[in-house]
Amino acid sequence: MSAGLLLVGASGLAREVLAAGITGVVGILDDDPSLRGTEVGGVSVIGGVDDAADRDEQLLICIGPGAGRRAIVERLREQGVAPERYGRFVARSAQIGRTSEVGLGSIVLDGVVVTADAVIADHTVLMPNCTITHDDVIEDFATLAAGVCLGGGVRVGEAAYLGMNAAVRQGVVIGAGATVGMGAAVLHDVPAGDTWAGVPARALHDHK
Repeated sequence: MSAGLLLVGASGLAREVLAAGITGVVGILDDDPSLRGTEVGGVSVIGGVDDAADRDEQLLICIGPGAGRRAIVERLREQGVAPERYGRFVARSAQIGRTSEVGLGSIVLDGVVVTADAVIADHTVLMPNCTITHDDVIEDFATLAAGVCLGGGVRVGEAAYLGMNAAVRQGVVIGAGATVGMGAAVLHDVPAGDTWAGVPARALHDHK
């Protein structure tokens, strides 16, 4: 594999990754043809997403929503892009405990603290100043917005989203595809696909 990294998605997340000091980026891929030849954070948009299959640089998916990242990974997998093609980015100011791990394709931004025996799976995004404590598991494609704090032994399901400054009590499970509102205090398990918010957090339901 040649040296170099391609960011997939000319997004705000891509600009944040670039601002956090990632090195080796040779271009950005995005499906918006109007962006071709423009620059994002000083890096040129050089092609569309499918072009990744014909190149050999490492890839980093910079799409904010976890479901969007998952769709891109599945699309590229169908074109023969192997999991090993994906890089990872951990900002210099982030602190990752020596017994914790960060999966392929994941993005860990400035000020994040990950303590002991935590698992950050593939294609997750941890925005600035998140705190991940002992034995937490963050599954593939999950997104933690800035300032999220997890107690010990929390599990965040695939493609779940936790809003800014949400706090999750130790041992709680956030189900796959669930959404937790910003500033929420989550004291109980959140079922898959649910949206919870408030202090303490409760399920939100439409009132018609």
